[in-house]
Amino acid sequence: MAINDCRKTLQNKFLASFTTHRHIAPLANLRIVFGAIMLYSTIRFICKGWIADFYVQPKFHFTFYGFSWIHPFSEIGMYTLFFLMTISSLFIMLGFFYRIAIVTFLLSFTYVELIDKTFYLNHYYFISIFSFLMILVPAHRYFSLDVLRKPSLKITQVPAWVITIFKLQLLLVYFYAGLSKLTYDWLFEAMPLKIWLPANASLPLVGYFLDKIWVAYLFSWFGAVFDLSIGFLLLKKSTRKPAYFFVVLFHVFTGWFFKIGMFPYIMICVTTIFFSEDFHIKLIKNIRSIFSKTSSENNLQLNINPLKQKVIYALLIVYFVLQLLIPFRFLLYPGKLYWTEEGYRFSWRVMLMEKGGTAFFYVKDALTGKQSEVINSHFLTPMQEKMMATQPDMILQYAHYLKDEYEKKGVHNPIVTTECYVTLNGSGSRLFIDSTVDLAKENESFLPNKWVLSFQQKNNSK
Repeated sequence: MAINDCRKTLQNKFLASFTTHRHIAPLANLRIVFGAIMLYSTIRFICKGWIADFYVQPKFHFTFYGFSWIHPFSEIGMYTLFFLMTISSLFIMLGFFYRIAIVTFLLSFTYVELIDKTFYLNHYYFISIFSFLMILVPAHRYFSLDVLRKPSLKITQVPAWVITIFKLQLLLVYFYAGLSKLTYDWLFEAMPLKIWLPANASLPLVGYFLDKIWVAYLFSWFGAVFDLSIGFLLLKKSTRKPAYFFVVLFHVFTGWFFKIGMFPYIMICVTTIFFSEDFHIKLIKNIRSIFSKTSSENNLQLNINPLKQKVIYALLIVYFVLQLLIPFRFLLYPGKLYWTEEGYRFSWRVMLMEKGGTAFFYVKDALTGKQSEVINSHFLTPMQEKMMATQPDMILQYAHYLKDEYEKKGVHNPIVTTECYVTLNGSGSRLFIDSTVDLAKENESFLPNKWVLSFQQKNNSK
């Protein structure tokens, strides 16, 4: 009986976390911080000149499988697209024409993300899926310009699921990041931190310690424990404050040591969704008090059409099932994950490998037998060449691009091969791709790439 009672209690708590009505303040604050950091990130991207560097100057772009139809616009078009992202971010933050703004941001940001996987980052993927979730919730119906222009929109109480889904998404991100650290290289070799931390030995105050091997092991184990537990600690009221302190500490240090862009600050901001509704209500009242006198407000409950709610529930179930399964798709592939990278992306594997390579490409005329070495810099930017040399799908795409380019130059039925050497987590350089395979005849698919040599295979290094 005790077990049944316990199970029913857990079931009731679980259902309550989705169906009970809660104050909307946490959602309103999430909208504000998400919009604000997206606004800053977009302006930062523009100011650094990355639009031209990433999307205008390259002659060729490495598209994601199934998205070869996505191409960058003209220079004016790309700047216009980023202008739309900037404006939509501002409108999200202010809650001004929110529905149009969040859809515009999701479509424009994701379009840019899909242009070239050279620049793939976990936090770009995170922003896209987080924006998708933001479309499903009424984040503009409290403390927003939309409410000022149309007071009938205002509500104060929403079903708990509109807040819970963001907590669940963040919990999955952290937990899967922790699972991915449960490897021999990370825990027992302290790789790649054993390589990366000494590179920061010149930093003031902490630099002396970063050159110590024991510090690399400490950071590795702490990182794994942090990721596996932090989401659950943020959920509990008794551990939430110290947990958030470690969130800030962890992300500030990773951002300082590893220069990984905006991801640490995005996580610091959006994890505030775990704070109590009283905290968020008080925060909004304090902001309001700066501009006007605060007054009591009536409880205005959001009532969702039953059919619409069922559709949203079904959509969320499918969404979270995919979020649970996609990171495990690497199990469908043979070989070492970080070597083949099959099933690597979109799985919350953050900073888990130090991988470098050099790729020499050769094109042979099938009719004359004449062969020439490709000068990669004539076709790729330095960043594209660096990333391509270690990722099989990009190597294959580049080989097909070379085939097309050399056909235009009059080469008959070009045969494209590569001599590619890669090192993984200090393992030593070794041959990566079967140099006898004509990559121009290989097709990209979800099947394993048989022309990628085994990591364990003995081969000559250069």
